[in-house]
Amino acid sequence: MQYVGFDLGKVNSQICLITEDGELIEKRLKTERETLAQFFGRRSEKVCILIEASTESEWVARCLEELGCRVIVADPNFAPMYATRSKKVKTDRRDARALCEACRLGAYRAAHRISDEARATKNWLAVREQLVLTRSRYISFAKSLLRGEGLRLNSVDADRLSDKLEAMELPKVLRQTLLTPLIAAMKTLDEQIKITDKELERLAADNETVKRLQTVPGVGVITAASFAAVIDNVERFETAKQVRMYLGLVPSENSSGERRQRGRLTKTGNRRLRYLLVEAAWSLLRSKKADTAKLHKWRREIAARRGKQIAVVALARKLAGILYAMWRDGTEFGIVGQESQLMMTGS
Repeated sequence: MQYVGFDLGKVNSQICLITEDGELIEKRLKTERETLAQFFGRRSEKVCILIEASTESEWVARCLEELGCRVIVADPNFAPMYATRSKKVKTDRRDARALCEACRLGAYRAAHRISDEARATKNWLAVREQLVLTRSRYISFAKSLLRGEGLRLNSVDADRLSDKLEAMELPKVLRQTLLTPLIAAMKTLDEQIKITDKELERLAADNETVKRLQTVPGVGVITAASFAAVIDNVERFETAKQVRMYLGLVPSENSSGERRQRGRLTKTGNRRLRYLLVEAAWSLLRSKKADTAKLHKWRREIAARRGKQIAVVALARKLAGILYAMWRDGTEFGIVGQESQLMMTGS
């Protein structure tokens, strides 16, 4: 067996390979399919490659697997993987050597590689997020232009704002030279957002898990699809606490001896999903359904001690546990189901 440390770069990557005879081979390769095929495709011996999880790691891993290599995508936050590297000197060559040694010793923690279905959903969600953010920037800029002329825009849904601007009586210069291109851009964004929404609804319609998660008040198709895509495989988590930790919804802690100090959220997980869970928590607070009564009571008790903002974040953390329990047990949200979920996820 040959062991390889693969320090992946966007343009060039560093390779460190140990042969069965103990020979050390170091090489710098272009991060291209053709170059990888030329280097690894000629090796007749079995090759085990360790590579850090990153944006490019999945396509590189699949490319190498097609060449017959065994590829391990590792969690870069696992400190023992770099135990042999000096902390004061960091280079691609040293990183590749450390990865190679970790591969040989098994000193790594494999990262989860999401399914093709989850990857497609995450990509659609990412595209939608960028479209919405761009539209929000345009809306803010349009409102600032109006304020500069002493005009104000009443509150209106984002997808109807372009029509509202067209119907307003505006100074000729402001409309023709400033707002016209913005309105045209916003109309295009509105159309593209509707296209992504339809595609996400289509993906959700074929996914039983996403449909089940939407039975929770305040959880729509975007939040449910995001949760399903990020978690991907519910069986890789043993408890709801692990899910909350994975999503960065638990407080950081710096304790030693008799001193215990807890801080803000770790925020180590998916930023977009954390935001959506908090928004779902706010939406749930507006729900008057009977099966949310226990959650409302629990939130009020937290708010009395810590304040409303912290209570909403705590409710978002609770929602993450409930969604996990529903997925794991194949149950829908309801009065009886919610009581058991609260017990399983902890109060």
